[in-house]
Amino acid sequence: MYQRSDRKNERRIFTMNIPNKNELTRIYGEAEKSAARFQAVADHFAEIYHHDIAEFFTAPGRTEIIGNHTDHNGGRVIAGSIDMDTIGAAYPNNSSVIRITSEGYDKEVVVDINDLASVPKAQGTVSLVAGMVEAIQKFGFKVAGFDAYVTTNVIRAAGVSSSASFEMLVCSIINYFFNDGAMTYINYAKAGQYAENVYWLKASGLMDQLACAVGGPILLDFSDRENPKYEKVNFSFHDYDHHLVIVNTGKGHADLSEEYSEIPMEMKEAAKAAGAELLCETTLDKVLANMDKIDNDRAILRAIHFFKENERVERAAKAVEEKDGETLLKLLSESGKSSWELLQNCYPIKAYTEQKISVALALTDLFLEKLGKGICRIHGGGFAGVIMCVVPEEETENYVSYISEFAGKENVYPMNIRAVGAVHIEK
Repeated sequence: MYQRSDRKNERRIFTMNIPNKNELTRIYGEAEKSAARFQAVADHFAEIYHHDIAEFFTAPGRTEIIGNHTDHNGGRVIAGSIDMDTIGAAYPNNSSVIRITSEGYDKEVVVDINDLASVPKAQGTVSLVAGMVEAIQKFGFKVAGFDAYVTTNVIRAAGVSSSASFEMLVCSIINYFFNDGAMTYINYAKAGQYAENVYWLKASGLMDQLACAVGGPILLDFSDRENPKYEKVNFSFHDYDHHLVIVNTGKGHADLSEEYSEIPMEMKEAAKAAGAELLCETTLDKVLANMDKIDNDRAILRAIHFFKENERVERAAKAVEEKDGETLLKLLSESGKSSWELLQNCYPIKAYTEQKISVALALTDLFLEKLGKGICRIHGGGFAGVIMCVVPEEETENYVSYISEFAGKENVYPMNIRAVGAVHIEK
């Protein structure tokens, strides 16, 4: 494989070996289309940075399967990586400077590891990279300069964690080149969280990062805030003859920051009434026994959602273990109804005329009612954005066609859960 490029009127040829077909098949289930993606990445990398060698990396997006808004209060979640990913070609440049070019963006990200203090906060990708570098160094790992060209097919602003996918890709690059694989997925996730909290000024947990890093369906437990636990679970919706479809309903016009932050705050309000900091540290009975100390009725409803959702996650994990698809889908449906009725994150109260999530769910319910099979639920943070539908395989095309009439074909994404997380790919 090669790339020709012109530099100072000099024609040069760069030899570039892309990942082998066996590895691509293991990750993607095929090799032809994925090989073409990596060849394009290799070509751009050689053209821009003039290396004649590269290493290749991938990090997927993620889907939340069940466990809506429980992670921030020490709850449990089943999440999974998806077959949309961020990929990159990279190689050390023997300097202290990280240089990253992303397809579709004119501005190169440039971060001097020795001058992180000069990087402004909340300035997009450059802030994110600087934050990860700082975190990784704080954790006692090494970082040095490298060049990278990255591209992604993880849809942005659609609740499938395009940012976390990029973060985990950068972590996998740093781990491979400079740390001999010593960094753990927990290290990856905490580096991404640190970057978002400190450099993006965005409150975020670890669910997105861990799901993207680990790969496959995973059961996450956040009851130990410093040391979250995860374990892989073995299932695919195809095991139950169903297909996962994500529908992006579009971003609302309202500023949703307050709506998002009120959920963990109100859950903590209920926990405080029961003598705890987080809901995972108390029980539903104790919260209900102290309802008179809670002035906010919605906080009570959201606390009930937390406890019942946690129970559903445990039951869902058991259903997966027992290959009980009927129970699993029933629990996912109950989760969606609880989010709608108790958690109340399907639309912003301050902009109640914007209810695209609710409309998409109602329209999907109409479709599924006729089948007598399948489920739908809100996906991710809520208030605007994305729903998930788990539809019988034989009806996938019909559902895509149906919901596309309302959401637009470009906003409907049939997808699969992939087994592989953020990794270096062998050539």
